[in-house]
Amino acid sequence: MALKKVEVVAAVIRDKDKIFATQRGYGEFKDGWEFPGGKMEPGETPQQALVREIKEELDTEIEVQELIDTVEYDYPTFHLTMHCFWARIKAGNLILKEHEAAKWLTKDTLNTVDWLPADEGLVEKIKLLL
Repeated sequence: MALKKVEVVAAVIRDKDKIFATQRGYGEFKDGWEFPGGKMEPGETPQQALVREIKEELDTEIEVQELIDTVEYDYPTFHLTMHCFWARIKAGNLILKEHEAAKWLTKDTLNTVDWLPADEGLVEKIKLLL
């Protein structure tokens, strides 16, 4: 049986040499660390979805920059396609509405949190780009 497909977008919000990471506060992957974002709605571009999701989750307006990578990952119950973009803050203060915690991480501290499996490969790639 084919796995259900889930397509999401993720923002790697960058401030100079720091990257913003969030900890999930709900659901199957509660307590795991990830880059903020969420599911695309029908008819949205990845960039539009990302702007909307970050506004909803963090009350912050971002500028979506270039695509870093599209991650394909098989979780036990679904196949995830995750479009990951660099982003920067245009306005707002990153208020946590859905997450338990958040941290600004540097290249040296990126591995100090427990990333969700799909995000792990991306973290390695980001380290090379920072």
